[in-house]
Amino acid sequence: MDTDAIMELALEMAGLAEVPGDTAIYLPGKTVERVLFGIDIGSTELILARNLGYDLAISHHPMGGEAIVNFHLVLERHVQQMATARVPIDVARNAIGNLVYERRILNSMRNYDHAPSIARLIHMPYMNIHTPLDEIGRKRMADAASQLSEQDTVHDLITLFQSGFGEFQHAKTTIEAMVGSPDNRLGRVAISHGAGTNGGYPIAKAYFDHGVDTLVYIHCRPNDAQHLAQEYQEKEKTLIVTGHIASDSLGINPFIEKLRARGLQVTPISGIISPSLSHN
Repeated sequence: MDTDAIMELALEMAGLAEVPGDTAIYLPGKTVERVLFGIDIGSTELILARNLGYDLAISHHPMGGEAIVNFHLVLERHVQQMATARVPIDVARNAIGNLVYERRILNSMRNYDHAPSIARLIHMPYMNIHTPLDEIGRKRMADAASQLSEQDTVHDLITLFQSGFGEFQHAKTTIEAMVGSPDNRLGRVAISHGAGTNGGYPIAKAYFDHGVDTLVYIHCRPNDAQHLAQEYQEKEKTLIVTGHIASDSLGINPFIEKLRARGLQVTPISGIISPSLSHN
């Protein structure tokens, strides 16, 4: 496979028609047989990959180039997800406004060519795949959540995630209700993932104010969680946080298995949690 074919496979698995703004091929590779794959692959790991004879290094998180500069564009996916959860479009767009502005400005300040320039210097094919793999993970959690009814509890959903996914079982972090109680009625559930990053307080508020009872983030800043708790704790709204690295792994592992099924040798490093302790 070459890097274009690998990218197309990720898009196909995620059900996406085009490469999102936070995903890019920094240096193409034509004949890929051995892959070093991590949640964060930077300049050090690129040198390691070259020294160990890998044909391609894949980072999950964006590490440079257009994937950094255009990262804010994928935040628009929050609007689609909120609309699916019956949040009015104007409310959804207002909720993401500050987040899009902040990320656009902050990412324009970054040294976006640091890691890609190292890859070019040592001739190490290099790419990152972010939103497509997060979308795979989001769908897996959404499919699991759909097995429960609105009359079930938040505890039931947490238990289902933990029992159904090895990534959560083997993580050093735990799934927790950062807002609300595990005893709360599950009600309507929304999985907010696969849109660049979590939406913090404004996006959670939009969900809660428009009928979502249980919201799932993969991570949340403490101040946002505290603010939400002050406003929604007594309203029996619940924010579940599943854990960043475990949740990223939930989307990465099915992709790794597809690459292996096509004959590639893939070495997971840099945080990827295997669904099985005996398999790496």
